[in-house]
Amino acid sequence: MNLVLFDLDNTLLAGDSDFQWAQFLIEQRVLDREVYEARNIEFYEQYKEGTLDIHEFLDFQLKPLSRHPRSQLDAWHQEFMQQKILPLITPQARELVKRHMLGNNLCVIITATNRFVTGPIARALGISHLIATEPEQVNDEFTGQVFGLPCFREGKIARLESWLDEHNLTWMSFLESWFYSDSLNDLPLLNKVTHPVAVDPDATLKAHAEENGWPIISLR
Repeated sequence: MNLVLFDLDNTLLAGDSDFQWAQFLIEQRVLDREVYEARNIEFYEQYKEGTLDIHEFLDFQLKPLSRHPRSQLDAWHQEFMQQKILPLITPQARELVKRHMLGNNLCVIITATNRFVTGPIARALGISHLIATEPEQVNDEFTGQVFGLPCFREGKIARLESWLDEHNLTWMSFLESWFYSDSLNDLPLLNKVTHPVAVDPDATLKAHAEENGWPIISLR
């Protein structure tokens, strides 16, 4: 059996679901544009530059979840999927997933974006295994806090190894492993697998991939 890991934002998606979720809430007038839009853009730029403080960002991103009942959030998310996300899933991304799903592979999406945003996206892509940043919940309502370790940078390795342990697996359980990502933030995990693949990569990851002879592909 082989392990195939997919980053989500700007990899399987031709865009960033975290950024788009905040923009969607602004467009729905759930969040104030003047207060939130500039901050959302600022965090997105920090992520792309590799300078993001993940805890500061999660405080920004998860707080709105605590201000509304889960039923309302779920209703908004259905609209969000139709308006923002499904147009970002390219035929090339679906074909890549399909190809790996047909093989003897364990396919997992591993993403820094929180599970509320990404769970329905993983299902739309046909991938049942998702490792994501976990928003804290009490009685099925969000508290606005993060639960456990964010699934970001080195945290992706820790979260993955914990997930494997829960499924009675280790790295040694797999003949080979793949990780598809666009981002310099994923270099720790890309360096861990036997087949790192740069997907529409940022400049830093592209340079690293070229230097190390990693495949560079586009799903756009």
